[in-house]
Amino acid sequence: MDNFLLQLIIAGLAMGSIYALVALGFVLLVNAVNVINFAQGEFVMLGAFLAFTFGAVLRLPYWATAVLTVAAGALIGVLFERLAYHPLRGRDPSIILVSTLAASVFLRNLAMNIWGPVPFSFTEPFGPVLWKVRGITLVPQHFLILAATGVLVAALYWFLFHTRLGKMMRAASQDRFAAQTIGIRVGSIGVVTFMIAAAFGAAAGLLVAPVFFVSVDMGFSVGLKAFIATIIGGWGSVPGAVAGGLILGLVEVLATAYGSSEYKDVVAFAVLILFLIALPRGVFGEKVAEKA
Repeated sequence: MDNFLLQLIIAGLAMGSIYALVALGFVLLVNAVNVINFAQGEFVMLGAFLAFTFGAVLRLPYWATAVLTVAAGALIGVLFERLAYHPLRGRDPSIILVSTLAASVFLRNLAMNIWGPVPFSFTEPFGPVLWKVRGITLVPQHFLILAATGVLVAALYWFLFHTRLGKMMRAASQDRFAAQTIGIRVGSIGVVTFMIAAAFGAAAGLLVAPVFFVSVDMGFSVGLKAFIATIIGGWGSVPGAVAGGLILGLVEVLATAYGSSEYKDVVAFAVLILFLIALPRGVFGEKVAEKA
């Protein structure tokens, strides 16, 4: 395989992993509480700013920065659920959707007031170091992204299939009314789901911060492409979110490298249109159809 192509594939999988982490937040919320959270991208942005604050400003070790960033993301998820979703439970879904959109605008303005409009550079934990292996230039951060995503996805699967709370979440996602009739507190499930979605978003922000500049606008682009990834993978499918993110990341990086970076954002929509024509239910569309 051509060395340049191999580098592109690694970069594409790394970027796709970021989309996958954010897409998982979309899918979990849709399945558990039937909410499309348009603030999911802002969790990424806040995670990146928190990582910068803990790592570059307070100069904490990277492991402490990672733990605190993800924990703070989970706390933000709880606050988000209490303020933007909980008061509107049972209302028309479009009202809740508008609420998440308003919360997204609020979070962006809050970040602007706290950290300012000027982007920051956060290069932890590797700095500007590149690896040279047999003529191939590798970015260490890409491998950290891939490894961390693998661990987080594996942990999510373990949680969903091997813990009582995870099984309750799956039951609530299949049939909320039936789950309530057997004693499952669906409201508590909503809090936990928002925690996980926000924590995954914050983790994505922590991981992608060294790749991009940390800015108030970074969450919108990542969130939009993660939303597209959920459609590509199959709406409501957890493995579909991962597959959709990886597919979109690969295509985006390859198209940018062999085409023009000016059309980077257009590529995502082109891929979406192609999938809607060829596979309207997504890569894992059978599971979505079966659930419906």
